[in-house]
Amino acid sequence: MTQQKDKLWNSNYWKVMTANFSMHFAFYVLAPLLPLYLSEGYGATKDMIGLVLSGYSITALLVRPFSGYVVDSFPRKTVLLISLFIYFICFGGYLLASSLLLFAIVRTLHGAPFGASSVANSTMAIDVLPSSRRTEGIGYYGLSNNLATAIAPTIGIFIYRYTHNFDILFWLAFVVAGLGFAVNTTLQTTNRQPMPGKKALSMDRFFLLKGWMIGLNIAFFGVCYGVLSNYLAIYGKETMGITSGTGTYFMLLAIGLMLSRVIGGRKLRQGRLTYNAAEGVLISTLGYTLFVACPNMIGYYGSAMLIGLGNGHMWPAFQNMIIAMAKNNERGTANSTILTCWDLGMGLGIFVGGMIVEYIGYAAVFWWVAAMQALGAALFFIATRQVYLKGKREN
Repeated sequence: MTQQKDKLWNSNYWKVMTANFSMHFAFYVLAPLLPLYLSEGYGATKDMIGLVLSGYSITALLVRPFSGYVVDSFPRKTVLLISLFIYFICFGGYLLASSLLLFAIVRTLHGAPFGASSVANSTMAIDVLPSSRRTEGIGYYGLSNNLATAIAPTIGIFIYRYTHNFDILFWLAFVVAGLGFAVNTTLQTTNRQPMPGKKALSMDRFFLLKGWMIGLNIAFFGVCYGVLSNYLAIYGKETMGITSGTGTYFMLLAIGLMLSRVIGGRKLRQGRLTYNAAEGVLISTLGYTLFVACPNMIGYYGSAMLIGLGNGHMWPAFQNMIIAMAKNNERGTANSTILTCWDLGMGLGIFVGGMIVEYIGYAAVFWWVAAMQALGAALFFIATRQVYLKGKREN
């Protein structure tokens, strides 16, 4: 019986992993091609494309804090299935949108179920893991969406290159998202009691106040990844003449992420969270610095491996740290806190990065990114690690 309880890869865990992969795959198989679709299909200008696509991120960001409260206050499986179903159906809306306005409406609304689903599914993953394997399990769970993020853009670009048909991509996203929903309908879970003793409008319903330092720290790293993911292709093209290397870059990033699980998995099992986090922030800092300091093929592709390896160490460690500071019935709030801060960092990075690119150039923005990553690393060693060690609970 003990062996069964301590089993990491139980059927429920496989299901939430599959759903997480499918949810992010469906999104990222479209992401790099939507600007082209809006330009070709609707004649949208560059500023209009940015406005239409930003609506998704804004609604996802607004919904995340409330999602944590809802996940902690109501039956988690019900919340998860409702969110995933709406997320799945919205992909059909892209196929039906007959104008730029309708597409913009669907795209903006789509961010809400994505924000809710990501919080609900990650919280469900924590619930179905045995406590003795939780830190390790969260690491592998994060790898499922990291891999989807790395693989899906390459597949989407490959399909479009040979078909030039956006409807095929929309149908693919629709089917894959539907698969994730279908898998999670078979989850077997136990009912959890809602959060007791909370004031009607208390801040801790929506944000894990004791984990604010971890949230601030992860926002620094979100800034860096936001700039990298949005300006990578054009930087490679304009600075190094790389016209088709984005897919390869993200594949190498995925390899780094997978290696991080092999290298860091044992430390997670031993509960050495701060050690894994420290390794991650330092390796990522080296990767971002290499990216801008060596504008050649070695620096370009070598940074992908380092950033993947560093983020693969760092993200599960930070997520485990904030969860360790929360009560069992605050896990949804803890998850929404770290995801919200990551989104805020990415949004800030894209916004400020765009201004730096406009007035100074791409080299300047990536030096700024390297500096932000270094500041985030310094913050971890100076403050975040100590705050976590003082505030962690023994759940």
